Amino acid sequence: MEGRPVKYSRVTITELMIPSYANFGGKIHGGILLSLMDKVAYACASKHAGTYCVTVSVDGVDFLQPVEVGELVSLKSSVNYVGNSSMVIGIKVIAENVKLGTVKHTNTCYFTMVAKGEDGKPLTVPPLVLETMDDIRRFISAIKRRKLKSEANDKMQVYKDDFVMDQDIQFLEGQRCELRFKHD
Repeated sequence: MEGRPVKYSRVTITELMIPSYANFGGKIHGGILLSLMDKVAYACASKHAGTYCVTVSVDGVDFLQPVEVGELVSLKSSVNYVGNSSMVIGIKVIAENVKLGTVKHTNTCYFTMVAKGEDGKPLTVPPLVLETMDDIRRFISAIKRRKLKSEANDKMQVYKDDFVMDQDIQFLEGQRCELRFKHD
């Protein structure tokens, strides 16, 4: 299978933020932005894989700045890493106030997508051709993030398996909570 360069599958989606996208605070609802991120991740992954892809995880969604009604939001995506059937899609979200001519970075996140065949089983994706130092940096960063995530998941599983209420209740001390049940 022939590799595809990062630039082959880069996708940018730009959408005007309309009043119906606003939350109760008057800013664009985070769910709207997540939906747009999922769309651009799908387009990018499917373009690289040449087949249908599904979202399996979303990492690092931090809302850095609010998005306002009337701003143009651009979601820039690229394949940062490929495994056998999985791909990590990096997404950068920027919002532009067209009246003021200002641009702000509002989000960066990583979607893990898996290529699927017509039978629903994972398909092997083309290798990723790294042509620039940014391509290499993003690929290595994705490997490091995957390793950290795996280690964190392992630690969380140990925590869940070993959770003992009597020992862990000490963590409530000094927290903003009120304990109102009687412990036997």
